[in-house]
Amino acid sequence: MSGRPDDAQTNMAALGTARCLFWSCSRARNVQRSKQILVRCGVETFCSGSQDNAPSANAKPRFTDPAVQDILTSITGLDLQKVYRPIKQELKPAKYKLMTEEQLEQAVQIASEHAKKLLQMPPVLPERKPINDVLSEDKILDGMDTAKYVFTDITYDIPHRERFIVVREPSGTLRKATWEERDRLIQVYFPKEGRKIKPPLLFKEENLKTLFSQDRYEDMLELCLVQFQPDSSEYIRIHARTYEDVDKHGKYELLRFTRHFGGMAWYLVNARRIDGLIVDMLKRELLQDAVNLVSLFHMVHPDSESAQEAASQQATGTDLLKMLEEVPEVVKTGSWVGDCFIYTSSVNRLNYYVGGEIITIAHMDRTIYCICWVISPRISMSTLETRS
Repeated sequence: MSGRPDDAQTNMAALGTARCLFWSCSRARNVQRSKQILVRCGVETFCSGSQDNAPSANAKPRFTDPAVQDILTSITGLDLQKVYRPIKQELKPAKYKLMTEEQLEQAVQIASEHAKKLLQMPPVLPERKPINDVLSEDKILDGMDTAKYVFTDITYDIPHRERFIVVREPSGTLRKATWEERDRLIQVYFPKEGRKIKPPLLFKEENLKTLFSQDRYEDMLELCLVQFQPDSSEYIRIHARTYEDVDKHGKYELLRFTRHFGGMAWYLVNARRIDGLIVDMLKRELLQDAVNLVSLFHMVHPDSESAQEAASQQATGTDLLKMLEEVPEVVKTGSWVGDCFIYTSSVNRLNYYVGGEIITIAHMDRTIYCICWVISPRISMSTLETRS
C-alpha cells in the first residue's frame, strides 16, 4: 500500500509532461498558422501595389529565363541514339514492328518529342537558408528524457515545403526541424523511390574522385537528383564538383546530349570559365553552339570587356568569337621562378610562361594578385590575394 502514492505521483508527473509537450506543440502550430496568414496577406498587399518594385531591365539573367533556356537547349543538342541508348534493366522479350515509311517517320517524330521531355534540364536554385527558429524554452522539461521528440504533420494534401515539423530537445527547447531533419522525416512518412533516409557514402569526396576517374559523371548527377533537393547544400556541392572535374579534364562530350549539359554550361558561364568549352565546340565544328555560348556569356556578364567591345561594334554571329581574341590581356602581377614566369592577367587568369608558351592555370571570377610562389619538396602553390 505504501507504493501507491509514489505510483500516483509518477503518473501525474508523466501526465503533466505530456500536457506540456502537447500544449507547446499546439502553440507552435497556432504560431505557424498565424505566420502563414500574415505572409499570405503580405503577398496580396505587395502584389496589389505599384509596379515600382518590378525587376529592372538591367537585372542579371536567370536560369529560368526563356532566352537563357533557349540557348542552353540549343547547345545541348538532341541525339536519339544517346537518349535511347541501352541501359541495364530486367530482361524482357523484344518487340518488333513492321512499319511503312510514313509510320516510321511518325514514330521518329514521337520519339523526338519524348526525348525533348527527357532532356528537360534540372532546376538551378540558390542554396536554401538554414532553419534556426526556436519556438519555446520550457525549462520544466529539462532533463526529463535523453532522446528528442519529433512532431510531424503527416496530412497528405500538404506540400512538403509547408509541412509542420518540430523537435523537442532534451533540454526542453521546442524548435523547428532543420532541413536535414525534414528531408529524413519526409522520406520516412512519404518514401520516394530510389532515395535513402541517410545519404549514401557514394557522395563523399573520396568516392566522388573514384566515380570521376571512371567517367561516370552522368550517373553521379542522376543519383544526386534522386537523393537531394535542388536547393540543398549537398546538391549544389556535388553538381559544382562534377562540373569542375569535367571542365578540368575537358570531358564535355560525356554530358553533351544529356539534361545536365545546360546546367554545366550555365555554371561555367557564371564562373567565367567558358574557354575550354568553346575550344571543344570549335574542335567538333559546332560553330553555332560556340556563338550561342558567347552570346549567353555577354548576357550574364554585360560589364566584361568582350561584351562591351561586341556592343560597341554591334557584332553578331561569328564576329562574337573574334571579340574574344581581340580583348587585350596584359600582365598585372607576377614573379619569376627560374625560367618560368608566373603571372596574373587583366582578365583574371593565372598563367605561367615557359619555353615560349603561355599556359593558363586557372580563370578566376574576381581580381587576383600574385604575391609570391612557394616551392618545396612537398608543396608547390601560388599565394594569391583577392580584393574587392
